Amino acid sequence: MEKELPKIDLPEEWIVGTGISKELLSLYTNFPCRIKSEIFVLCMSGEVEASVNLNRITVRANDFVTIMPGTILQIHSVKGEMELYFGGFSSKYVEQANLNRSTMNTLYITLGRPLITLRQEGAALLKDYLCFLIKLYEFFNENTRKFITPHLYNNIHIGIAAMYSNRANENKSNLSKSEMLCKNFTQLVMQNYNKTRNVAWYAEKLGITQTHLCTTVKQATGNTCMEIISRMVIMDAKSQLKSTNLSIQEISDSLNFANMSFFGKYFKRYVGMSPLDYRNNG
Repeated sequence: MEKELPKIDLPEEWIVGTGISKELLSLYTNFPCRIKSEIFVLCMSGEVEASVNLNRITVRANDFVTIMPGTILQIHSVKGEMELYFGGFSSKYVEQANLNRSTMNTLYITLGRPLITLRQEGAALLKDYLCFLIKLYEFFNENTRKFITPHLYNNIHIGIAAMYSNRANENKSNLSKSEMLCKNFTQLVMQNYNKTRNVAWYAEKLGITQTHLCTTVKQATGNTCMEIISRMVIMDAKSQLKSTNLSIQEISDSLNFANMSFFGKYFKRYVGMSPLDYRNNG
């Protein structure tokens, strides 16, 4: 099915904007699309019904939606006068970004719960911030925009983590069983991906069968358990290769691979090049 889905990506490292019309959104009502980029959307008015992976959501005023790379999106209906603000990072940038721990954590906070409802004051502040970024985008030339991308990427993810954590603390009782399971699974992955990549181990720790864990996570996030674990491992490996002077053997050890050869094969399977090639040329 993946090969048949239209794939939507961004033409630049990052974009920000507004003015998404009902007519434009309606173009995506007839078929699902796989989103390659990472997209954030703030709704200030209007209503959109959509499916994010297998989750049916209704986006209304003061709602904030995070769409992760690989998400399958389909819009079902658009109502009212739309006022949407959006930002995003291309798949090319996300794949090569040097991620710190807080940024990696943010990437998984939203799994299984792409939508949060902000308080009116919080939504207004976020709108002001996105309007400020729109002005920056229009003011800077392409080279300057590329220069600030890493700083913007980190700052936005830290802000998103704060928003989701704050709302999650206020709305713990609103989490569905599948959302809670995904939340617990991703937290467990964050704590242990550098120790084990065994899905059965995670299922045992959560007190459920491996089949139940895999089915629930796939339905809620669009990703398999192994994809989530391996993405964390690869992001950490990329970060260490680019931002530290650790040897490849030391990085392999830090991620608990049996030996450097196995680490090299694992890395190449997901990245398409060896760790050394990525460090020198990636």
